[in-house]
Order: sequence, then C-alpha cells, then structure tokens
Amino acid sequence: MGATKTEHYSQKQNAIAVIAKAIGHPARVAILEYLLKANTCICNDIVDELPLTQATVSQHLRELKAAGLIKGNIEGNAICYCVDPHAIETLTSYLSGITSSLARSKKNR
Repeated sequence: MGATKTEHYSQKQNAIAVIAKAIGHPARVAILEYLLKANTCICNDIVDELPLTQATVSQHLRELKAAGLIKGNIEGNAICYCVDPHAIETLTSYLSGITSSLARSKKNR
C-alpha cells in the first residue's frame, strides 16, 4: 500500500497540495479570476458570470474557502467573497522556489 497519509509529508507540502487540488478545476480558476477582477462579489454575481448553477458555484466556493484561497464575509443575507492574499503568496513562493531551482539546474549544465 502506498504512502498517501498526510502525516508522511511536511506541513508546507500538505498546504501546497490542498491549494493545488482546489485550483485543479477550471471552474475554480475562473471563479478566482472573477474575484480578482471584481475585488469582491456575492455568490449570485459569480452565477451570472459563469455557465454554472448556483449550487455548483456554491460547492466550488466551499472548496476554495476550505483551501484558504478565498474568504467570505456575511453582509445581510448575502456572502461577499474575496481572494485571500496569504494563500496566493504561499503558492507564489512555492512556484518561485521551483523556478529558481530549475534556473540553477539549467545554469549548472
């Protein structure tokens, strides 16, 4: 049996995996792009923007929120969502590290 238990990996590896899984669906990428463009919005705004039902959008928002990529604030009877910069910084830092490692490897060839 393979080692798939999260305790076998570092906290950073687990955090990156959660983020990567969350952005592994094109609808979630589209939602993130919309939130970045709109700065904040409510769920119905996203439903109007994408070819998805309200229930599907809500499920994708739950996944993005669980991964820490977005935050949601209740305003009246609506929830306003925005991108959480901390999660984006975590992903950017990780990808920058990969890019730097590749550049060093290429330079040493």
